[in-house]
Amino acid sequence: MNILGISAFYHDSAACLVRDGQIVAAAQEERFTRKKHDAAFPTKAVEYCLEEGGIDAAGLDLVAFYDKPLLKFDRIIETWASYAPSGFRLFLMGLPVWLKQKLYTPRELDQGLSESYPGRYVFLSHHESHAASAFLPSPFDEAAILTLDGVGEWATGSIGLGRGHRIELRKELRFPHSLGLLYSAMTYFTGFKVNSGEYKLMGLAPYGEPVYSDLIRDKLLDLKEDGSFRLDMSYFGYCNDDVMTSRKMEGLFGGPPREAESEITQREMDIAASIQDVTEEIVLRIGRYAHELTGATKLTLAGGVALNCVANGRLLREGPFDQVWVQPAAGDAGGALGAALFVWHQLLDNERVTQPHDLQQGSLLGPGYDDAEVRSFLDEKGAVYHHYPDEDELADQIAALIADEKVVGHCAGRMEFGPRALGSRSILGDARSPEMQQVMNLKIKFRESFRPFAPAVLREDVDEFFEMRPNEDSPYMLMVAPVRKEKLLACDEDASRGLDKLRQRRSVVPAITHVDNSARVQTVDAQRHPRFHRILQAFKQRTGSPVLINTSFNVRGEPIVNTPEDAWRCFMHTNMDALVLENCILLKPEQPDARDVDLDAYLAEFGLD
Repeated sequence: MNILGISAFYHDSAACLVRDGQIVAAAQEERFTRKKHDAAFPTKAVEYCLEEGGIDAAGLDLVAFYDKPLLKFDRIIETWASYAPSGFRLFLMGLPVWLKQKLYTPRELDQGLSESYPGRYVFLSHHESHAASAFLPSPFDEAAILTLDGVGEWATGSIGLGRGHRIELRKELRFPHSLGLLYSAMTYFTGFKVNSGEYKLMGLAPYGEPVYSDLIRDKLLDLKEDGSFRLDMSYFGYCNDDVMTSRKMEGLFGGPPREAESEITQREMDIAASIQDVTEEIVLRIGRYAHELTGATKLTLAGGVALNCVANGRLLREGPFDQVWVQPAAGDAGGALGAALFVWHQLLDNERVTQPHDLQQGSLLGPGYDDAEVRSFLDEKGAVYHHYPDEDELADQIAALIADEKVVGHCAGRMEFGPRALGSRSILGDARSPEMQQVMNLKIKFRESFRPFAPAVLREDVDEFFEMRPNEDSPYMLMVAPVRKEKLLACDEDASRGLDKLRQRRSVVPAITHVDNSARVQTVDAQRHPRFHRILQAFKQRTGSPVLINTSFNVRGEPIVNTPEDAWRCFMHTNMDALVLENCILLKPEQPDARDVDLDAYLAEFGLD
């Protein structure tokens, strides 16, 4: 049976094809359209999934949508009525989209599937889709389920239990009281873009001090022991205005929100540290309550807040659960996967067989391109490349480039599903280099210098470098752990504040050690990521270090690359030293069209923000 899951119209549209309970394909629309967080109907993602499954829309048995638009519209109407007349302008701004599209989702689905799908549509609640995406692909037979995000229909968070092939949601937090929206409000206030800048806020937090934590607890929310809370909505604007915070928030933090792209001051760093501190406390409290409520020893997570890998790490280390598994596509995109799996297991009552790792297949669920396709493309471009049909020789050549402090773009195998590059669409560098973080941020990624990079490490060596258990799994880069004390270097913590902390060399792998001596760890094993594992092994043999920088293959404002052409374009318009496309290696100085980098021209040429 072929079941297509779809998320669309709000944030990060995606499609997922499930056949007889197995995930065949999944991808976000942004990777095809090159529009970051594309919320349109995922036409191209659907086309890819159907092609990968060898069927057309007529071959689908069921189509599942990841939320209930009518119930969501009910929440919007009730919220407007509660705040009327102050929210009327915001209501009028959103009404045309609802009247033209969102209220008629079945019609939009018909059109998106070229009017050729003969079956019916199944509409799940938003947090059912998140919960299904958290538990059903996980390696656990039984686990607590925690979903936290901005808002679905009414729910902003839920606690449930997964057992066998079924899930049961037992408790929920309701709009407007939302941990996701609280964090997004602080993202907005510190001058970053809502729904994409939350990563920046989390990365900025260690540069500040949590001096506002008590103020946030005292003024912004009433927090209970079980992690539930109520927000004081007089400080927020998202219910009745097109801004996240009200003027009252300005009084609390001594001035207006920071202007986007302006200088980041100590105030923004301290706000970031404070809201991160409060968020972690809330997640820990909810986690403990979920354990008490369900009695489960394992936990699964989904929803946008589950991408806060610092909170995830604390929950694993300090919480009551033996193991924690986070859906790699924890945001709205993952709702497509969850909806399809929910229909197969829960609605159609099909059994589920777990696997020791998980059922997510390393989250390598997107398109792949074979060596012949790549060579044909490169020949057409007139590119100069070196072909290595032997995988071991190729891995050794890549390792040699990285050891020579070259920055290498790597595009091979199937594309990752979710916001993290896991080795298939990655930019790789030497974690031992003191300069590599700033080089990659400013000359390759064209992003803020304070943004940390994540390490990829051989799973068998993870406990040598990080405060993790031997062979502990973190394959999706969704857990933060401290760097082991033996790998840290002496530095004067009192000598610097704010962004000056960047100047301190903190460990033997300084390029991936954040200013609080932590790292967002990806473990790499031969089963899920064989090519990447081989590269890390070759690098370890050459240097003695099993750790590389792994960051997503894109520049600021651009989605992660999908096709060889996307990768070539990014390579040629940045200061990247080398590009790997399947079994081909390209060196920048050898390319006839190599030119000076002009980021603004690049972004303008390809319609990027």
